[in-house]
Amino acid sequence: MLNGELYDSRDHELILKRNKAHNLSYEFNSILDVKDPRRKKILDELIPDNNNASIQGPIYFDYGINTHFGKNCYANFNLLVLDCASVIIGDNVLIGPNVSIYTATHPLLAEERTNYEYAKKVTIGNNVWIGGSVTICPGVNIGDNTVIGAGSVVTHDLPSDVVAAGNPCKVIRKLTEKDSIKYHR
Repeated sequence: MLNGELYDSRDHELILKRNKAHNLSYEFNSILDVKDPRRKKILDELIPDNNNASIQGPIYFDYGINTHFGKNCYANFNLLVLDCASVIIGDNVLIGPNVSIYTATHPLLAEERTNYEYAKKVTIGNNVWIGGSVTICPGVNIGDNTVIGAGSVVTHDLPSDVVAAGNPCKVIRKLTEKDSIKYHR
């Protein structure tokens, strides 16, 4: 599964791992006080490589253990991660509300997808800002410093240092000095 090969999602071991992640997500979501120490304990079990990310609830992870956060990351409400393959999130990444990150995919021919699926790794670079309600599809790589506009569907790789948006998401322009806050007061 982690190597991008076909796998049977009905495999007993995979079902147990998913059930554990779903239960931990549910427990995390049931604790409303963001300062409650149980949230960190649950997050550390669900996503062992979370680097003390600040993650709002609710959250939904397929496995959790396949997601890796860099330093100083923040995820807003309703983060959904289907991490059947690795999801690598760089340092200083900001994730808006209602963001979905998918690694799971299926064969296109109906007779081939009945029992099997496969997954493709997603990599998000450092200092990326992902706007609200963005969907990131399997196999996508997002370069450092990139900004993704709200509501975008990212179906292909995005380079570093750009603003991208749309469905499908496309590069709008390069980031420049004129994007500095000093020009937007």
